[in-house]
Amino acid sequence: MEIFDNIMLGFSVALGLKNLGLCFLGCMIGTLIGVLPGVGPVATISMLLPITFGIDPVGALIMLAGIYYGAQYGGSTTAILVNIPGEATSVVTTLDGHQMARQGRAGVALGIAAIGSFVAGCIATIIIALLAVPMARMALLFKPADYFALMILGLMLAVVLARGSIPKAIAMILAGVLLSTVGRDLETGEERLIFGWSELDDGIDFAVIAMGVFGFAEILRNLYMPESRNVVQATIGRLLPSRLDFRQSFWPIIRGTGLGSFLGLLPGNGAVLAPFASYSIEKKLATDPSRFGCGAIEGVAGPESANNAGAQTAFIPLLTLGIPPNAVMALMVGAMTIHNLVPGPEIMTKQPKLFWGMIASMWIGNLMLIVINLPMIGIWVRLLKVPYRLLFPAIVLFCCIGIYSVNNNPVDVYLTAAFGLLGYVLIRLDFEPAPLLLGFVLGRLLEEKLRQAMAISRGSAWTFVEHRIAAVMLAISVVALIIAVLPSMRQKRNIVFAE
Repeated sequence: MEIFDNIMLGFSVALGLKNLGLCFLGCMIGTLIGVLPGVGPVATISMLLPITFGIDPVGALIMLAGIYYGAQYGGSTTAILVNIPGEATSVVTTLDGHQMARQGRAGVALGIAAIGSFVAGCIATIIIALLAVPMARMALLFKPADYFALMILGLMLAVVLARGSIPKAIAMILAGVLLSTVGRDLETGEERLIFGWSELDDGIDFAVIAMGVFGFAEILRNLYMPESRNVVQATIGRLLPSRLDFRQSFWPIIRGTGLGSFLGLLPGNGAVLAPFASYSIEKKLATDPSRFGCGAIEGVAGPESANNAGAQTAFIPLLTLGIPPNAVMALMVGAMTIHNLVPGPEIMTKQPKLFWGMIASMWIGNLMLIVINLPMIGIWVRLLKVPYRLLFPAIVLFCCIGIYSVNNNPVDVYLTAAFGLLGYVLIRLDFEPAPLLLGFVLGRLLEEKLRQAMAISRGSAWTFVEHRIAAVMLAISVVALIIAVLPSMRQKRNIVFAE
């Protein structure tokens, strides 16, 4: 009965007129940025962070969450109609979704993607509600040494699951941790890495790095490499799949939902692997694997369900443990910090309206996304034809106004521009910026928990061995890193991402 009461509390919060409007706004923006290639949820949420100053914490997080899982829906539209993944997790959808569109079955592909995502989102939200309380209780048993080890594990898994070079991923994490130490030490008051620049006394603002490395850098990347958008000219056709389509898609949706829900729980952005893993499983289980890549509906239903389930269960480690499993969740930590909220198990007890209101809003948001996506396909098709050169000036202006409004400080705008150039250079050199943001967010927590653990143990590093939870997680971190750097494993990993 306790969970039922909590869910009712959540719906009473989420169904408030203001929160309902913010949820719809987030879902609409998320769908839009998912449809338009080259923006992405990380860049968009980083641009919108300053706006959350004027919104209460519950409404702000409901809107940002809507943007995240809305982008998962919208990304499938671009993948199917244009053969360009609007979101990284929609890469697999292009393989069969676009082939279905070329065969005149674009409507069926879009319909099954929306239905699979809706089912997966609803089931994943139930999983969040069921696992949240026990995971939060477990987190309350964690000591500082355990939290430190958990964050190390999350960063190591981010290295393992990052695309591209492992040394580059490690370098990005270390750079992020180093940037988190800029400013005055809170305990000693000593200046650290500010090089006499008094504007950095309080450290680098999270919004500055996020908007620069993702927002401005994405704009520069898209201007340098404009994408050709050849929208499918064939008719969209009917959106409702046939009985045969439903029969072929039912088990892929169920399997994709289960797989995505599990991988979304893993620190280090395990949700990114969900659609790839789902596609591989469906191809292996198929009686005729040769259909895959030629318009198999299972190749759309399974991965789309997996990516949406993973996107939603990624909130569990954030809300219960305070550990962001990916770059978007790191941005959510930034949004919570703006409102003086500390993510972790105490959120459930001290801010029950925020916690359960967010969970309830996910159910509502999934229903809204069905309404937004399917009837508005014609509008999304027209938007796909808008040249990027007409979009970027408005995006740049919005970014500058937003970042200036954080502290009313022009220096923040200059720093954002500098990080934008840095982010663009990193992209050009094949460095993945997401681990940098994770390192920056977790860096301060790492330092805090490390100091607490060392103070409790009176300077003895054996505390990380004496605490069984910490010892196990550190051992897993070492094993994961060793496996990742083995040449054979690295080669297989690169092949998976290449596919």
